[in-house]
Amino acid sequence: MQTANETILSVDLKKLEYNFNYLKSKISPSTKIIAVVKAFAYGHGDIAISKKLEKLGIYALWVTDFEEGVLLRKSGVKSKIIVANPGIKSYNKIIKHNLDVVIYNNRLLDLYCSKKNMINVHIKFNTGMNRYGFEKKELDNIIDKLKTATHLNVLSICSHLASADKVEKKEFTEKQLFKFQKIASKFELQLEKSILKHILNSHGVINFHKYQFNLVRLGIGLYGSAKDKNLKPISSLKSVITQNRSIKAGQPIGYGRSFIAKKNMTISMVPVGYADGLNRKLSNGVGQVIINGKICSIVGKISMGNFTVDTTHIISNEGDVVEIFGENLSVSSIAKSINTIPYEIYSILNRRIKRVYSE
Repeated sequence: MQTANETILSVDLKKLEYNFNYLKSKISPSTKIIAVVKAFAYGHGDIAISKKLEKLGIYALWVTDFEEGVLLRKSGVKSKIIVANPGIKSYNKIIKHNLDVVIYNNRLLDLYCSKKNMINVHIKFNTGMNRYGFEKKELDNIIDKLKTATHLNVLSICSHLASADKVEKKEFTEKQLFKFQKIASKFELQLEKSILKHILNSHGVINFHKYQFNLVRLGIGLYGSAKDKNLKPISSLKSVITQNRSIKAGQPIGYGRSFIAKKNMTISMVPVGYADGLNRKLSNGVGQVIINGKICSIVGKISMGNFTVDTTHIISNEGDVVEIFGENLSVSSIAKSINTIPYEIYSILNRRIKRVYSE
């Protein structure tokens, strides 16, 4: 595909398919899959990603708020869409666009019980994450309300693991899993109906797949940055050198004069900055890029719309490609260098960056 854009996030949908099938191979053929496409599909573009996952046969798509769900519906996505945080004011939009909702407290439950429209709901319990979710002691009250609200079609019960990616914290994860198992069994017994149950995320599937129940939620694993060497990162971010400059020893680079050249240098400008989602913590030698197969360090402070690299040691020309992350420089390694996680690196990529998809 030809594009006029110089900064491009290339997304390989074949690798997305590979990751989906790899994670699917770890669970039973009868276990259903929810694909997490919140936050613009972790920065990759929710419409294209969702349509690909729809073709792969996911059970549902998981978004954060109703606006994400509405956008997918308007783009032609037909699959079930589950809104994790529906809020109080969005009821009419949710009904209009046929969205499912996660109910995690009595305020939401009472609101949806008070209405009359048929809607699919998913009940969330807290098992140790201590974020959203009902407590186990509330179960009897929840069941009483659900039994009188026949317009609420309870499709699943769910919870969320706090540290499934950390094998050294296996004991805590297993406590969460056992607690969820007990809650789910009692919930089904009292509701007098068999429902779907899900608590495993990507790392849950990788490390605790025997607790898969009959539904799992896949997020970061689909995008290739979970802790499993078999997964393939599905994207690369590349730009170009827009200007080369020679500077002398003692000259500063960038805002605040935070970098002073110790020798004569060649430096190159790249038109990507913190407004595009490039973390400023990668400034002054922390971050690196690949140019013509060589590692080049970021020097000076990353600006709003550009950064500077040291290209003294290579032959470079204006227009040469700059790999910010991709085959030679992983998002996981970048995240580790600034003590964060791949989720953040992906999700803060500005939507003005051109996304190009390939099969």
